[in-house]
Amino acid sequence: MFPKKIKAILCDIGGVLYVGDTPIDGAIETITKIKKHYPIRFITNTTQNTGAQVVKKLQKFGFDISEDEVITALDMTKMFLQKHQSNAQFLLTNNAMEFFDSLKKYPTKYVVVGDAQENFNYKNLNNAFRTLLKGSQLVAIANNRYFKDDDDELSLDAGSFVSALEYASGQKAQLIGKPSLEFYNLAATSLNVKPNECVMIGDDIESDIEGAQNAGIYSILVKTGKFTNSDLEKGITPDEILESIHDLIL
Repeated sequence: MFPKKIKAILCDIGGVLYVGDTPIDGAIETITKIKKHYPIRFITNTTQNTGAQVVKKLQKFGFDISEDEVITALDMTKMFLQKHQSNAQFLLTNNAMEFFDSLKKYPTKYVVVGDAQENFNYKNLNNAFRTLLKGSQLVAIANNRYFKDDDDELSLDAGSFVSALEYASGQKAQLIGKPSLEFYNLAATSLNVKPNECVMIGDDIESDIEGAQNAGIYSILVKTGKFTNSDLEKGITPDEILESIHDLIL
C-alpha cells in the first residue's frame, strides 16, 4: 500500500512492462488498474526509439498508453540540443540518429552517446574521442551498465562506453536520462506533483531506485527485467520489493 501522500506514478518500461517481445504476466491489467486511481508517466532510458515508437510497441502489446504519457531520454536529449542550438556527433544506432536530422543546421558542440549497438566500434569511438579533444562536450543520454536483451540474457549498455570516453578524454559526461535529478523532476512536473508525491516502479537498482530516492521519490523494485539477486547487495534499499508489477497493491 502506498503512503497517503502519493498522488502519481512513474513507471519504467523495458523490464517492467515487457522483456524482449513479451509483456510481463499481468502487466497490461495492472497498468489499466493503476490508471483508474493515479495519473502516470512511463519513463525510459531507451536511446533506440522515440516516444512515438515506444508507444506504438506498447499499444501493439495491448497496453492502454498514449504518447503524452511517455517520457524518453532520447526526446529529452533533442530538447537539450535544441535549447543550446547545437548539433552533435552521435554514437547511436542509425535509426536513432535520424531523429536528430533537424539539428544539422547548428554547429557541433557535443558528443552524444546512447546505445549504439553495432555502431560501437573502434573507428566511431575514436572519432568521438578526437572530437572531445577538440573542445566538444560529452553528453550521455543514459548511463546504464546493462539491459535484459531479447535472448533473455544481460547485454552491455551505453554506460560502459561513456566511461571509456570519460577516461580517455578526462571529461565527466553530462547525464540527460535516469538517474539524473533533472529527469525525475521533469517527470514529476509533467504530472503537476512534487517528486515526494510520486512512486517510481523499476527494475534497475541504480537508475530507477537510487535515482528516484535521490529525488525524494518512493521506490518500488520489481524482480523482472535486468534484476539480479546481487542488486540487493549494493547498499541500495528500495522502499518495496515485488516479484513483478503484477503484485502491486494500490
